[in-house]
Amino acid sequence: MNHALLNNVEHKNLKVKRDYGTGFGHDQMCVPVYPAELRHAQGEYPLVFAKDAEGKMQLVALLGLEQGENLYLNNNEWQASYKPLLIEKGPFLIGRNANPNDNTLSIHVDLDDPRLIDSSDDVSDADSIFLPHGGNSDYIDNIANVLSTIHAGQDENYKFVEACHALELTESFVLDIKLGGDNTARLSGFHTINEEKFNALSKEDVASLFEQGHLQSIYMVLASMAQLRRVIEYKKRAMNQ
Repeated sequence: MNHALLNNVEHKNLKVKRDYGTGFGHDQMCVPVYPAELRHAQGEYPLVFAKDAEGKMQLVALLGLEQGENLYLNNNEWQASYKPLLIEKGPFLIGRNANPNDNTLSIHVDLDDPRLIDSSDDVSDADSIFLPHGGNSDYIDNIANVLSTIHAGQDENYKFVEACHALELTESFVLDIKLGGDNTARLSGFHTINEEKFNALSKEDVASLFEQGHLQSIYMVLASMAQLRRVIEYKKRAMNQ
Protein backbone atom coordinates (compact mmCIF):
# COMPACT_ATOMS: atom_id res chain seq x y z
CA MET A 1 0.00 0.00 0.00
CA ASN A 2 1.10 3.53 -0.76
CA HIS A 3 -0.91 5.81 1.52
CA ALA A 4 -0.84 9.57 1.02
CA LEU A 5 -2.71 12.49 2.53
CA LEU A 6 -5.33 13.47 -0.04
CA ASN A 7 -4.94 17.01 -1.38
CA ASN A 8 -6.30 18.97 -4.33
CA VAL A 9 -2.89 19.88 -5.73
CA GLU A 10 -1.08 16.56 -6.17
CA HIS A 11 -4.32 14.66 -6.68
CA LYS A 12 -6.37 17.20 -8.61
CA ASN A 13 -7.03 14.84 -11.54
CA LEU A 14 -7.55 11.64 -9.58
CA LYS A 15 -10.70 9.68 -10.33
CA VAL A 16 -12.04 6.44 -8.88
CA LYS A 17 -13.47 3.70 -11.09
CA ARG A 18 -16.66 2.04 -9.86
CA ASP A 19 -15.19 -1.47 -9.91
CA TYR A 20 -15.69 -4.41 -7.55
CA GLY A 21 -13.89 -7.71 -7.49
CA THR A 22 -11.28 -9.97 -5.99
CA GLY A 23 -8.48 -7.56 -6.91
CA PHE A 24 -9.84 -5.03 -4.45
CA GLY A 25 -10.09 -7.37 -1.48
CA HIS A 26 -13.75 -8.12 -2.07
CA ASP A 27 -13.23 -11.91 -2.13
CA GLN A 28 -14.26 -12.28 1.49
CA MET A 29 -16.94 -14.30 3.20
CA CYS A 30 -18.01 -11.44 5.44
CA VAL A 31 -17.33 -7.75 6.00
CA PRO A 32 -17.64 -5.75 9.25
CA VAL A 33 -20.66 -3.49 9.58
CA TYR A 34 -21.49 -0.83 12.15
CA PRO A 35 -24.64 0.03 14.12
CA ALA A 36 -25.23 3.22 12.14
CA GLU A 37 -25.71 1.26 8.90
CA LEU A 38 -27.78 -1.67 10.15
CA ARG A 39 -31.12 -0.23 9.04
CA HIS A 40 -29.89 -0.34 5.44
CA ALA A 41 -27.73 -3.46 5.66
CA GLN A 42 -30.41 -5.70 7.19
CA GLY A 43 -32.48 -5.53 4.01
CA GLU A 44 -29.64 -7.04 1.94
CA TYR A 45 -27.41 -9.21 4.14
CA PRO A 46 -27.61 -11.64 7.06
CA LEU A 47 -25.96 -9.86 10.01
CA VAL A 48 -24.04 -12.08 12.41
CA PHE A 49 -21.18 -11.84 14.90
CA ALA A 50 -17.66 -13.06 14.14
CA LYS A 51 -14.29 -12.79 15.84
CA ASP A 52 -11.76 -10.45 14.26
CA ALA A 53 -8.00 -11.07 14.00
CA GLU A 54 -7.58 -9.99 17.64
CA GLY A 55 -10.27 -12.36 18.87
CA LYS A 56 -12.77 -9.58 19.53
CA MET A 57 -16.39 -10.00 18.49
CA GLN A 58 -17.47 -7.86 15.54
CA LEU A 59 -20.81 -7.51 13.78
CA VAL A 60 -20.45 -8.56 10.13
CA ALA A 61 -22.52 -8.84 6.97
CA LEU A 62 -22.40 -12.39 5.62
CA LEU A 63 -21.45 -12.43 1.94
CA GLY A 64 -20.84 -16.15 1.33
CA LEU A 65 -21.03 -19.62 2.77
CA GLU A 66 -17.32 -20.48 2.74
CA GLN A 67 -14.00 -18.71 3.17
CA GLY A 68 -12.97 -16.52 0.24
CA GLU A 69 -16.47 -16.53 -1.25
CA ASN A 70 -18.43 -13.37 -1.96
CA LEU A 71 -21.75 -14.29 -3.55
CA TYR A 72 -22.72 -10.64 -3.92
CA LEU A 73 -20.17 -10.28 -6.70
CA ASN A 74 -21.36 -11.18 -10.18
CA ASN A 75 -19.19 -10.25 -13.16
CA ASN A 76 -17.47 -7.57 -11.03
CA GLU A 77 -20.80 -5.97 -10.17
CA TRP A 78 -22.15 -5.73 -6.62
CA GLN A 79 -25.53 -7.46 -6.40
CA ALA A 80 -27.13 -5.29 -3.72
CA SER A 81 -28.50 -1.76 -3.67
CA TYR A 82 -26.72 -1.06 -0.37
CA LYS A 83 -23.01 -1.70 0.05
CA PRO A 84 -21.40 -1.96 3.51
CA LEU A 85 -19.44 1.15 4.43
CA LEU A 86 -16.11 -0.70 4.30
CA ILE A 87 -16.87 -1.55 0.67
CA GLU A 88 -18.29 1.90 -0.14
CA LYS A 89 -15.14 3.69 1.08
CA GLY A 90 -13.10 2.40 -1.86
CA PRO A 91 -9.36 3.21 -1.79
CA PHE A 92 -9.70 5.76 1.03
CA LEU A 93 -8.99 5.57 4.74
CA ILE A 94 -8.83 7.82 7.75
CA GLY A 95 -5.41 8.94 8.90
CA ARG A 96 -3.78 11.51 11.13
CA ASN A 97 -1.72 14.45 9.95
CA ALA A 98 2.07 14.20 9.91
CA ASN A 99 2.31 16.76 12.73
CA PRO A 100 2.29 14.68 15.97
CA ASN A 101 0.68 17.60 17.81
CA ASP A 102 -2.26 17.70 15.41
CA ASN A 103 -4.92 15.09 16.22
CA THR A 104 -7.18 16.13 13.34
CA LEU A 105 -8.37 13.21 11.27
CA SER A 106 -8.04 13.50 7.50
CA ILE A 107 -8.64 11.48 4.35
CA HIS A 108 -5.79 9.39 3.01
CA VAL A 109 -5.74 7.49 -0.27
CA ASP A 110 -3.95 4.33 -1.35
CA LEU A 111 -2.19 5.47 -4.51
CA ASP A 112 -1.46 1.86 -5.49
CA ASP A 113 -5.13 0.99 -5.72
CA PRO A 114 -5.92 -0.08 -9.32
CA ARG A 115 -9.27 1.72 -9.23
CA LEU A 116 -7.50 5.09 -9.32
CA ILE A 117 -7.11 6.95 -12.62
CA ASP A 118 -4.97 10.08 -12.95
CA SER A 119 -6.52 11.90 -15.87
CA SER A 120 -7.88 15.35 -16.64
CA ASP A 121 -10.34 13.80 -19.10
CA ASP A 122 -13.86 12.73 -18.22
CA VAL A 123 -14.19 9.00 -17.59
CA SER A 124 -17.72 7.62 -17.87
CA ASP A 125 -17.40 4.91 -15.22
CA ALA A 126 -15.30 6.89 -12.72
CA ASP A 127 -15.97 9.56 -10.10
CA SER A 128 -13.87 12.71 -9.82
CA ILE A 129 -12.46 13.45 -6.38
CA PHE A 130 -12.03 17.19 -6.91
CA LEU A 131 -13.83 19.75 -9.03
CA PRO A 132 -11.89 21.47 -11.86
CA HIS A 133 -11.17 24.52 -9.68
CA GLY A 134 -10.07 22.49 -6.66
CA GLY A 135 -13.22 22.13 -4.58
CA ASN A 136 -14.45 18.80 -3.24
CA SER A 137 -16.77 16.78 -5.45
CA ASP A 138 -20.01 15.32 -4.06
CA TYR A 139 -18.31 11.94 -4.33
CA ILE A 140 -15.46 12.74 -1.94
CA ASP A 141 -17.82 14.57 0.43
CA ASN A 142 -19.81 11.33 0.66
CA ILE A 143 -16.59 9.36 1.24
CA ALA A 144 -15.72 11.74 4.09
CA ASN A 145 -19.07 10.94 5.72
CA VAL A 146 -18.50 7.23 5.17
CA LEU A 147 -15.06 7.35 6.80
CA SER A 148 -16.37 9.42 9.71
CA THR A 149 -19.14 6.88 10.32
CA ILE A 150 -16.64 4.01 10.23
CA HIS A 151 -14.38 5.79 12.69
CA ALA A 152 -17.22 6.43 15.14
CA GLY A 153 -18.57 2.94 14.52
CA GLN A 154 -15.55 1.22 16.08
CA ASP A 155 -16.56 2.31 19.57
CA GLU A 156 -20.27 1.92 18.88
CA ASN A 157 -19.72 -1.68 17.81
CA TYR A 158 -17.76 -2.44 20.96
CA LYS A 159 -20.52 -1.04 23.15
CA PHE A 160 -23.21 -2.96 21.27
CA VAL A 161 -21.35 -6.27 21.52
CA GLU A 162 -20.65 -5.71 25.22
CA ALA A 163 -24.33 -4.95 25.89
CA CYS A 164 -25.38 -8.16 24.16
CA HIS A 165 -22.78 -10.20 26.06
CA ALA A 166 -23.77 -8.69 29.38
CA LEU A 167 -27.31 -9.99 28.89
CA GLU A 168 -26.07 -13.32 27.46
CA LEU A 169 -27.97 -12.74 24.23
CA THR A 170 -25.41 -14.08 21.77
CA GLU A 171 -24.93 -17.73 20.91
CA SER A 172 -22.96 -19.71 18.34
CA PHE A 173 -24.86 -21.54 15.63
CA VAL A 174 -24.32 -24.18 12.96
CA LEU A 175 -26.47 -24.28 9.86
CA ASP A 176 -26.54 -27.18 7.40
CA ILE A 177 -27.84 -26.00 4.04
CA LYS A 178 -29.17 -28.18 1.21
CA LEU A 179 -28.15 -26.83 -2.17
CA GLY A 180 -29.85 -29.36 -4.38
CA GLY A 181 -28.90 -32.91 -5.25
CA ASP A 182 -26.14 -34.17 -3.00
CA ASN A 183 -24.69 -30.68 -2.51
CA THR A 184 -24.69 -29.25 0.98
CA ALA A 185 -22.92 -26.46 2.83
CA ARG A 186 -22.28 -26.01 6.54
CA LEU A 187 -22.19 -22.52 7.99
CA SER A 188 -20.35 -22.37 11.32
CA GLY A 189 -18.02 -20.18 13.35
CA PHE A 190 -20.50 -17.33 13.72
CA HIS A 191 -22.78 -16.10 16.50
CA THR A 192 -26.25 -14.64 16.44
CA ILE A 193 -28.76 -13.24 18.91
CA ASN A 194 -30.90 -15.80 20.73
CA GLU A 195 -34.41 -14.53 20.06
CA GLU A 196 -35.96 -16.50 22.92
CA LYS A 197 -33.56 -14.97 25.44
CA PHE A 198 -34.17 -11.54 23.98
CA ASN A 199 -37.94 -11.94 24.24
CA ALA A 200 -37.57 -13.08 27.85
CA LEU A 201 -35.70 -9.95 28.96
CA SER A 202 -37.16 -7.93 31.78
CA LYS A 203 -38.74 -4.55 31.13
CA GLU A 204 -35.79 -2.98 32.90
CA ASP A 205 -33.25 -4.68 30.62
CA VAL A 206 -35.21 -3.73 27.50
CA ALA A 207 -35.44 -0.14 28.73
CA SER A 208 -31.70 -0.11 29.37
CA LEU A 209 -30.98 -1.36 25.84
CA PHE A 210 -33.24 1.35 24.46
CA GLU A 211 -31.54 4.08 26.50
CA GLN A 212 -28.13 2.91 25.29
CA GLY A 213 -29.31 2.98 21.68
CA HIS A 214 -28.94 -0.79 21.18
CA LEU A 215 -32.54 -1.94 20.98
CA GLN A 216 -33.03 -1.03 17.33
CA SER A 217 -29.72 -2.70 16.42
CA ILE A 218 -30.94 -5.96 17.96
CA TYR A 219 -34.16 -5.81 15.96
CA MET A 220 -32.16 -5.16 12.79
CA VAL A 221 -29.90 -8.16 13.44
CA LEU A 222 -32.87 -10.44 14.08
CA ALA A 223 -34.72 -9.22 10.98
CA SER A 224 -31.62 -9.64 8.80
CA MET A 225 -31.57 -13.42 9.18
CA ALA A 226 -34.34 -13.58 6.58
CA GLN A 227 -31.63 -12.64 4.06
CA LEU A 228 -30.04 -16.08 4.42
CA ARG A 229 -32.47 -17.17 1.71
CA ARG A 230 -30.88 -14.63 -0.61
CA VAL A 231 -27.35 -15.92 0.10
CA ILE A 232 -28.47 -19.51 -0.50
CA GLU A 233 -30.10 -18.57 -3.81
CA TYR A 234 -26.92 -16.74 -4.88
CA LYS A 235 -24.93 -19.87 -3.98
CA LYS A 236 -27.18 -22.07 -6.09
CA ARG A 237 -26.88 -19.62 -8.98
CA ALA A 238 -23.08 -19.63 -8.69
CA MET A 239 -23.01 -23.45 -8.70
CA ASN A 240 -25.04 -23.57 -11.91
CA GLN A 241 -22.95 -21.05 -13.84
